[in-house]
Amino acid sequence: MSRVIVGMSGGVDSAVAAFLLKEKGYEVIGVTLRTWLSEDGTESRCCEIDDARRTAWELGIKYYPYNCLELFRDKVIEPFAQDYIQGLTPNPCIECNRYVKWGKMEYIRQVFGADYIATGHYAHVVKKNGRYTVRTADYASKDQTYMLYKLTQEQLSHTLMPLGGYSKEQVRKIAAELGIEVASKRDSQELCFVAEGNHADYIDGMERPDTPGEGLYKDKEGNILGTHKGIHHYTIGQRKGLGIALGTSKFVTQLNAKANEVVLGDESDLMRNELLCGDINFMSVDRIPEGEKIRCNVKIRYAHKAAPAAIYATPNDKIAVEFDEPVRAPSPGQSAVFYDSEGCVIGGGRILRD
Repeated sequence: MSRVIVGMSGGVDSAVAAFLLKEKGYEVIGVTLRTWLSEDGTESRCCEIDDARRTAWELGIKYYPYNCLELFRDKVIEPFAQDYIQGLTPNPCIECNRYVKWGKMEYIRQVFGADYIATGHYAHVVKKNGRYTVRTADYASKDQTYMLYKLTQEQLSHTLMPLGGYSKEQVRKIAAELGIEVASKRDSQELCFVAEGNHADYIDGMERPDTPGEGLYKDKEGNILGTHKGIHHYTIGQRKGLGIALGTSKFVTQLNAKANEVVLGDESDLMRNELLCGDINFMSVDRIPEGEKIRCNVKIRYAHKAAPAAIYATPNDKIAVEFDEPVRAPSPGQSAVFYDSEGCVIGGGRILRD
């Protein structure tokens, strides 16, 4: 019997993942990684230990919680705040998956002598070209491969994702039929560690000495348009919440962190045919040879429909992306993920400033 460590958030997805693996004959051990706790004791939606413990009891499996507060702060919260202060738009869930969830669960797997770790992500782990990668879920509306592109070959080699072929409705139905209490529990939608307000409110609450104050709105010609609240309050493509009336709709088109300036422009100013990525992680290939272009589909944010493009390697370990048609508002700090024609992740990287 193979032993598997299942990451249990306290939600329905991880509960059903644990059940499906138990049904297949695995010895299942549930674990919850406590990543965040507010001052009033409120838990993150990613680590609701009471719900996870009760679900494990309902399924008849062993269960252990683990404290990851310091690891989460160092690998997720601090880089998240620093990115916004530098005028970038981070993907904290991507960093959490690689460095916290998989990083800690791989350690736990070795402690328990388990063969695998598993999660309730909607994706498939497959082998292609002799390497491990993730393939898009059967139901596109729940596909989570974008958030998983940074996982390493070692991590993927010990990973199971049993929900790749299921819809959310099917998962809830399984849980309801089992009588699991979290069957109808709502999904977590926002950042797990931002309990109230938005990301800027959270960063302001950290009281960091480098948090920017008020600065200038400018147009692309450098003309002053007004005053903004601080560069960390804004993201590329933003239209609402600017607090400035210009007689016509304007969008955030550029964030100048050094000068604490927010550049406003028209929607046409957001369109890009090309972008450059760094901090690359490859999955189905180990590299792209210099001089070779690969046709693929590229997602520039989680909710973006992957767009046809060509990618190629540039000096200094960067990847350039050339889209067939312009894409709207690629944001520095966000990730671009490259998919082949079968929906397998080739790799991905962080979008760099122009």
